[in-house]
Amino acid sequence: MTDPQPPLLPPTFSAIPQPLHKTVTMVGLMGAGKSVIGKRLAARLGVPFVDADTEIENAAGFTIADFFARFGEAAFREGEAKVISRLLEGPVCILATGGGAFMNANTRALIRTSATSIWLKASLDLLVSRTAGRSHRPLLNQGDPRAILGDLMERRYPVYAEADVTVPLVDESPDATCDRVQAALETYLGHPLLMPVRGPSE
Repeated sequence: MTDPQPPLLPPTFSAIPQPLHKTVTMVGLMGAGKSVIGKRLAARLGVPFVDADTEIENAAGFTIADFFARFGEAAFREGEAKVISRLLEGPVCILATGGGAFMNANTRALIRTSATSIWLKASLDLLVSRTAGRSHRPLLNQGDPRAILGDLMERRYPVYAEADVTVPLVDESPDATCDRVQAALETYLGHPLLMPVRGPSE
């Protein structure tokens, strides 16, 4: 299998770098690397990285797993939508969302108008290898992880496909993936992204 090629630049592509003007929302299933890639992309562009799950835990006062156990998934999704709405009203950032966030029609519509969404599209084998032995994933604690992930892919991938940008994942270093994510984002935006100049001590 050959590695995915960088997207071809459209004829309207500008060579002039510009800063990131709109929040970028990372979309994908658990294990896709939304936080890992999001942190790297944020560091490159000199903007904050925000993890929606962490913000939800801070607001609720306990972990996502505890929230699921106490109140159920429906209550969690309602709280998740409120937190993401608040974050999208804040400063420009790279925002990693939970795997189910983009499935909420209202949240998806808000992301469409207030952010640029990037879907990190992973294969089942890659997701299984990355989530193996992780007990903090509530949905994977309810049965066979491979079967659960396969079911989630079947139901969620057609909706994830509505994201502005899709980046297929391969087994490579996080920095290499971040290179491809940045290239895809710049192609979508139509210009290179301005990256802050760092001193020798940074």
